[in-house]
Amino acid sequence: MAERVVSVQVLQQQVAAAPERWRPLVLTNGCFDILHAGHVHYLEQARALGRTLVVGLNSDQSVRQLKGPTRPVVPEGERATVLAALRAVDAVVVFAEATATALVEALQPDIYVKGGDYATRDLPEAQAVAAGGGKIVLIPFRWQTSTSALLARIQKL
Repeated sequence: MAERVVSVQVLQQQVAAAPERWRPLVLTNGCFDILHAGHVHYLEQARALGRTLVVGLNSDQSVRQLKGPTRPVVPEGERATVLAALRAVDAVVVFAEATATALVEALQPDIYVKGGDYATRDLPEAQAVAAGGGKIVLIPFRWQTSTSALLARIQKL
């Protein structure tokens, strides 16, 4: 699975060398700290929208910026390995920024996917997706599960 965890530069080269293998390319991103059934369902739904699914994974530093000093629970290398092991995921790229805008600009996905708790107008990546000719798809949640909720339950034990 380690070959599926790549830098954005390596992935750009792979996509350019074999667009028929990669496109239509679906991109999503997130922290994916403590992977749960909601994540798996979401990633399977995202993958069904194109030929390949690339997951942009927030680095440990960017997770701390977004979620606070006690997060992530699982280090980025381990989170990347778990994601890469999923059948639905073709590649994982770790990124350090708070948003995935630079990743969207670099990969120019055909489809950019986020969860149903987002609105297209509120996505910081929306302009970059449109500029690259892609479209945005929001996937509704099947389960109302979150890593933050799981951690809160664990702390009560």
